[in-house]
Amino acid sequence: MNSYLADNFIYPDWPAPANVKAIQTTRKGGVSQAPYDSLNLGSHVKDDPVAVAHNRQLLNAFVPTEPVWLNQVHGIRVIDAALSGCVEQADAAFTRQTSVVCVTMTADCLPVLLCDKQGTTVAAVHAGWRSLCDGVIEATVAAMPAENTSLMAWLGPAIGPDAFGVGDEVRMQFIEKDANAEKAFMPKADKWLGNLYQIAIQRLNQVGVTQIYGSGIDQQWCTYTDTERFFSFRRDGDTGRMATMIWLAP
Repeated sequence: MNSYLADNFIYPDWPAPANVKAIQTTRKGGVSQAPYDSLNLGSHVKDDPVAVAHNRQLLNAFVPTEPVWLNQVHGIRVIDAALSGCVEQADAAFTRQTSVVCVTMTADCLPVLLCDKQGTTVAAVHAGWRSLCDGVIEATVAAMPAENTSLMAWLGPAIGPDAFGVGDEVRMQFIEKDANAEKAFMPKADKWLGNLYQIAIQRLNQVGVTQIYGSGIDQQWCTYTDTERFFSFRRDGDTGRMATMIWLAP
């Protein structure tokens, strides 16, 4: 097993049941060449497909089965990963079956992991600003076969609140969906700095999920500013994708 690769993973620090397993990759430990260096797991970017396949093969040593990769489209569709077809178009997946790996890929968007306190169901959510605004978190919680109040969440690395500059049209889309979102935007020149973590926390709280950990809570990861560890689409344009994975051990 590749110890260098494992040493560069982020392992969520949250009080999930022992049978809930999760891994957050960084950009380190793969074979892709610049600007996708080096552990690019996204097959939809312009990286060499052979390198991406090699990177995914390296990753497979750390998960029980091949992750259920999604074609993410910044929407709110949620699938049951155990019943999925080949690379379904969706932005979230859940499962109740053991050894089924739910995964989301990001390079500035916010990855959200969910599990219940009983260790019977898990989910991975791709919360880019569009899907976050439109309700992908709420859709995932609604799809999971668990009581909302029994769920906990972990927020992974995303573009931080000091780097996510948006126009007023983006800010207003959030406020139109939830007036409370106004608190997550700070003015800067003719733009606004948006806090994806804060909005995700607001949305989770609204559907009864109050046990929240990770970035924006007890950690502060920023994909945009941490060039050594993370891919960032907004910073680099052509770049790779990281994976955030969760599954139930037998």
